[in-house]
Amino acid sequence: MNTFHLSGYPRVGAKRELKFAVEAYWKGAKSEAELQETAAEIRRLNWATQKAAGADLVPVGDFSFYDHVLDLLCTLGGIPSRFGFDAANLTLEQYFQLARGNATQMAMEMTKWFDTNYHFIVPEWSADTSFKVNAKNLIAQIKEAKAQGHDIKPTLVGPITLTYLGKKKEDFGCRIEKILLPKLLPAYAQLLRELAAEGVDWIQIDEPILATDVAQVWLDAFAPVYKELANTGVRIILGTYFAGVAEHVKLLGSLPVHGVHIDCVRAPEQLAVFAEQFPTNKVLSVGLIDGRNVWKANLTQVIDTLEPVKAKFQNNLWIAPSCSLLHSPQDLAVEEKLNGEIKSWMAFAAQKLVELGVVKRALEHGKDSVAAELKASDAAAADRATNKLIHNDAVKARLANLPKGADQRKSPFAERIKAQQAWMNLPILPTTTIGSFPQTTEIRHARAAFKKGELSAADYDAAMKKEIAYCVEVQEKLNIDVPVHGEAERNDMVEYFGEQLQGYCFTQFGWVQSYGSRCVKPPIIFGDVSRPNPMTVYWSTYAQSLTKRPMKGMLTGPVTMFKWSFVRNDIPLSEVAKQIALALNDEVLDLEKAGIKVIQIDEPAIREAMPLKKSQWKEFLDWACESFRLSSTGAEDSTQIHTHMCYSEFNDILDAIASMDADVITIETSRSDMELLTAFGDFKYPNDIGPGVYDIHSPRVPTDAEVEHLLRKAMEVVPVERLWVNPDCGLKTRGWKETLEQLEVMMRVTEKLRAELKK
Repeated sequence: MNTFHLSGYPRVGAKRELKFAVEAYWKGAKSEAELQETAAEIRRLNWATQKAAGADLVPVGDFSFYDHVLDLLCTLGGIPSRFGFDAANLTLEQYFQLARGNATQMAMEMTKWFDTNYHFIVPEWSADTSFKVNAKNLIAQIKEAKAQGHDIKPTLVGPITLTYLGKKKEDFGCRIEKILLPKLLPAYAQLLRELAAEGVDWIQIDEPILATDVAQVWLDAFAPVYKELANTGVRIILGTYFAGVAEHVKLLGSLPVHGVHIDCVRAPEQLAVFAEQFPTNKVLSVGLIDGRNVWKANLTQVIDTLEPVKAKFQNNLWIAPSCSLLHSPQDLAVEEKLNGEIKSWMAFAAQKLVELGVVKRALEHGKDSVAAELKASDAAAADRATNKLIHNDAVKARLANLPKGADQRKSPFAERIKAQQAWMNLPILPTTTIGSFPQTTEIRHARAAFKKGELSAADYDAAMKKEIAYCVEVQEKLNIDVPVHGEAERNDMVEYFGEQLQGYCFTQFGWVQSYGSRCVKPPIIFGDVSRPNPMTVYWSTYAQSLTKRPMKGMLTGPVTMFKWSFVRNDIPLSEVAKQIALALNDEVLDLEKAGIKVIQIDEPAIREAMPLKKSQWKEFLDWACESFRLSSTGAEDSTQIHTHMCYSEFNDILDAIASMDADVITIETSRSDMELLTAFGDFKYPNDIGPGVYDIHSPRVPTDAEVEHLLRKAMEVVPVERLWVNPDCGLKTRGWKETLEQLEVMMRVTEKLRAELKK
């Protein structure tokens, strides 16, 4: 039998049941018992769906109230000592405080999980970091699944990846792995023994750092680490994903583990290497169903690819999605409004399970046993390849006929900034925000009623203008130098634009978790992209009419637009990005004509969109940065172009970021205590910079001293004439009370430092 397994499944519920339950708990509207009841029902439905599709082993440990990396840290007892919590008796309330902060402690840092838009809680490593296993929550879920009749396979992030992803909070005097791994390994081994005592046979330990260009010192750790874990009473399958690991096939084959999982969607070429060189007495798990996109697999091709591997590995060939289905929407069946033709090309998490069930039956009983399923799969693939909905000759021609140098501004930054300062007349340490303001219940209700036809267009327009007017009034009172309109009319920074672009389509319930209770509903790029009409000019010009200050127009950049969408996979990503860039350029020039001469083009996803292999970075960055520049091509020197980046590491691509040539870049820096800004300073970033001076993902209001500390650190590395002041990110997830209090602190500190500078 070829085992069908998976490492993870969407955990927020088909209609975001967990999100609403968690947020109700935070507000005190739900008890902990009620929250746990919702969670148990989601797990029950998830496991039942997997088993019904034919899964032989269902994952445990993939469910989380906030983040699975944080869960593992809590299980191992490796939480920061600064919170003063007893890791062995951690409460749910304390668990959430680790992620969200409390009155005395800032939240743990958060960043992107490799090249995804999922945010994980970054482990904090210090010399006093210690580990003490407390597996009660994980064991409770194991018992829960077994009681429901499931064969299980817990999934954990591996010790080397966990150590690697953490951040040192002080100087150890030696390399991180030298002091951490000797402490961490006994805890991992104890955890595995406790799971074995509960009857766990297989466990998946994920080490995705193998798919990156990790330094040799980390590769050297694999043999001793897995030798330590080999005799714990469980069989280990080591999981890799998001890129190829063919260069490590001999290392993986030599480890004392029982199998390896490889991602053959992102790196199909590696299958031939593993089929040839990996030991056949070990499990080779092959991921040929895409865990990160929404398109149906060509099942005939998948089966044809796997059959020769099956002949060699026999029952040691396992099949799985390429990675956890956490990154996929849950169920296409609940989508009632999608275009029928486009929907016929798609598969969400539940449908991917069915695809895997078909592959399993074909491998075991032959293609004839699934002839009807293969015929339907072939028909969908053929229709998608030729359908007229996908192709727009005008878009292709515009891109093909771009003149040389089309992506360059008219003058260099030194000349542009003079033209901008001449009319903007900003004070030293100019202030702004990143774009969005609180999305209140009233805003969401008005938007929902308008979409349902329960609110007229005129009434919706009036409701949004009322919110925009309030937002502008608040910024006037706060004395913010470059205000924004607050984005009341926008549901999401990508979806809003996608709804107005041709080549996009949308779901009702295609939610995926971004972090904690934050879910996003990515648009789907199915065809060539163009902009039929202006998208933001109406709202931005209305906001500008309310103030004499320079109103900042807000757009989402081309890389983020495709990265935070489910993107078509039938043409190169570079072509998709440039199509979007030209559509955005139309908007930039229309905003400029309408008098909006400060325009922010957000690119928070540019780092996460990068390939994991450094050998592929230059090619990506060349076309990604060109796409950004194309989005503002033709703008006048006096038009100030901003961009924003957050929750990723940018230190190693600063030259590329500089090549984007934005007049002002704003970055998230508060959780890392301005660590990222130091890199910008060392690099001598040539244009203006706005480092975030407080964390918007936490409801806590920073003290004046905290903001002043960060801003003074910024002034040490960036010339004050090029330094802006702003929050870390947009404010849509916050409430108005805390937003006002947070911004008051920011402005109060700014005024204090301005007064000092004048003296």
